[in-house]
Amino acid sequence: MEDLIIIAIVVLIITAALVYIIREKKKGTKCIGCPSAGACNVKAAAGNGCSSCGCCSGEKEHTEE
Repeated sequence: MEDLIIIAIVVLIITAALVYIIREKKKGTKCIGCPSAGACNVKAAAGNGCSSCGCCSGEKEHTEE
């Protein structure tokens, strides 16, 4: 019985993580772990660059060409 509870908790955690990732990707978030991930697209479009994580560095290079 204890094994089933542990398995259920692990499955619940994995499911919650997958749901979070899917929701963020549908919003258009490029890098979910970045603290300014929600603003990456806006900053890159404005030409201001992105945060120091470098998640939009490749995107910025492509827009300057």
